[in-house]
Amino acid sequence: MSQSPPDRPRKPRVLGRGSYAEALRIGEILRKETVGGALLVATALIALIWANSPASESYFALRDFKIGYEPWHLDLSLGAWAADGLLAVFFFLVGLELKREFVAGDLRDARKAAVPVAAAVGGVVVPAVIYAAVNWGSADTIRGWAIPTATDIAFAVAVLAVIGSHLPTALRIFLLTLAVVDDLIAIAIIAFFYTSEIHVAPLLLTLVPLAVYTLLAQKYRRFFGLKPAAAWLILLPIGIVAWALLHASGIHATVAGVLLGFAIPVLRGKTSGGPTAGPGLSEIFEHRFRPVSAGFAVPVFAFFSAGVEIGGFDGLTASLTDTVAIGIIAGLVLGKPIGIVATTWLMSKFTRAELDPSLRWIDLLGISLLAGIGFTVSLLVAELSFGLGSAANDHAKVAILVASLLAALLATVVLRARNRHYRKIEAEEKIDADHDGVPDVYQRDADAS
Repeated sequence: MSQSPPDRPRKPRVLGRGSYAEALRIGEILRKETVGGALLVATALIALIWANSPASESYFALRDFKIGYEPWHLDLSLGAWAADGLLAVFFFLVGLELKREFVAGDLRDARKAAVPVAAAVGGVVVPAVIYAAVNWGSADTIRGWAIPTATDIAFAVAVLAVIGSHLPTALRIFLLTLAVVDDLIAIAIIAFFYTSEIHVAPLLLTLVPLAVYTLLAQKYRRFFGLKPAAAWLILLPIGIVAWALLHASGIHATVAGVLLGFAIPVLRGKTSGGPTAGPGLSEIFEHRFRPVSAGFAVPVFAFFSAGVEIGGFDGLTASLTDTVAIGIIAGLVLGKPIGIVATTWLMSKFTRAELDPSLRWIDLLGISLLAGIGFTVSLLVAELSFGLGSAANDHAKVAILVASLLAALLATVVLRARNRHYRKIEAEEKIDADHDGVPDVYQRDADAS
């Protein structure tokens, strides 16, 4: 009797749907980011209009108004408070999301993570190389090499909401993974390349509140999960002390947000039923604090950072012909899609990964163009590169706005053209009661594996 051949291992997917639980979680995150993205765009437009109105002096006076305690090196302008303080809330959410992805998300599987992580790296390296090539030989402007490397997920999702794209789950997961890895790389860049001087004493002292914060979060995770006020009254003050000490050390204070996010446990402890009993403290905090980040912290930062006095048509021309602006626009609009698509294609050849049968390479191009929307982190890196109020920083702001708009328009053209096809995929992903709430496409994937 002949024996059936052994099952061959399935090839990894370039744009796979991921697990059903991951698809639901990411779908919820993106729905929340849609509102935050709309607020982000609105506040940036208000700042841009105000900065170019007859009342522009009042905008810059407000942005540059200083408040704080000088002996603790906290005598900062409102713009600096937004960049160093409020944006730490955004990076706290980034820390939570990063840890969640690598501990309990699909990125814990190296085979699933390899392609999107490599694509994200390609989407960082190529824009940086393009910017550096345009500004090679200028010590003053080449400092901005990292500006076009970031993807603004909130802005990108806001664009998706406007164009009404029924983006398939596989593309949503790929987009969020790109943004998550981009943020991780941006954190490393800010920490290592934009720290000019380190003060050892406050840096070492930072370890004390950070250790206390971590110990409390790990040991009393159930308490902080059940008592929302406890996080505000206990963990928040300790986190602020860690933030202030790291700020005094010379390392950009937003890094403190990431470290505090990493300290929060992802999985439930045994006393709470273990990992399968429900969401861990990290996911609970993500639900609680995402509205603070998306609804207040990031829009306020955008308001103080996006305002730039263009100076009419002549000023716009001067800004866009500067090598800083040329490098940023080329990096975001061309470098991002080239880096992401080319790296993904190479990975598919070397790993023999297959594109999901329902998708085409044009779909990846659309997502890659959308990843060229660099806003929040790009504005932050521009300020770190050139300083708030400098001519180079103003030109960088104009370039970031123009590049993000161009990337959004190009992505809209590509994704709109594929919207009818996406509707068909969306219909396939509808929940089927016969499979206990698991969509047919996920059940088929499970059966095939």
